[in-house]
Amino acid sequence: MAVVYAEFARDALDALPLDRAVLAVFAEFVQAAGTGLVAELGCGPGQTTAHLRGLGLDVFGVDLSPVMIGLARRAYPGLRFEVGSMDALDLADGELRGVVSWYSVIHAPPHVMPSYFTEFRRVLAPDGHLLLGFFESEGEAVTAFDHKVTTAYRWPIDELAGLAGEAGFAEIGRMLREPGEGERYRRGHLLMRKDR
Repeated sequence: MAVVYAEFARDALDALPLDRAVLAVFAEFVQAAGTGLVAELGCGPGQTTAHLRGLGLDVFGVDLSPVMIGLARRAYPGLRFEVGSMDALDLADGELRGVVSWYSVIHAPPHVMPSYFTEFRRVLAPDGHLLLGFFESEGEAVTAFDHKVTTAYRWPIDELAGLAGEAGFAEIGRMLREPGEGERYRRGHLLMRKDR
C-alpha cells in the first residue's frame, strides 16, 4: 500500500493552491521567528517535506513506517528522514522551530490526541509554530471513517483547536476548504504558536 500511496501523493500539492498557500504561510511565520529545524511528523513518502524545503525551511521528516521512510529517502536523497513516532520523538525539549502534521494525526484515536499535542509542545522552542492538516467533520462530533491504511477520524475544527489550546498552543489562523475533485471530505488547517 505504501508504494501505491507514494505514487498517488507525489504531485498532489500541484493541484491544491489553497493547501500550498497554508504551507507557505507556515514557512513565513517560522522564518520570521528565526532559524532552526522544522519536522514534518508523519511524513509518509516525503513529498510535503520536500515542498517545505523548497520554501526555504531546514526540514526533516519522521514517520512510523520504515517502508515509507525508505520510499522518502529514495525519492529525496538530499533530505533527512527518520523512523519514529509522533508521540515519542527522539528530540530534545525545545529543539524545533516548527512542526507540521499534514494529515498524519487523522489516524490517532481521539482519546490519544492530547498526548500528541503534549509531545509537539515539548519539542517546540518558545514561540515555535505548529501546522495541522486534517479532515474536518462538518459537525459537532469527531467522526471515524474508512481509510485505505487504517481507521481515520474527522474533527470539528473548533474541537481540535480547543484541544491544542488546552495543551498550550495559541491559534494564529485557520482555513477550511471544500472537497476538490476526487476528495470526499472538507479539509481543515490550523496554524498555531506555542505559548510560553
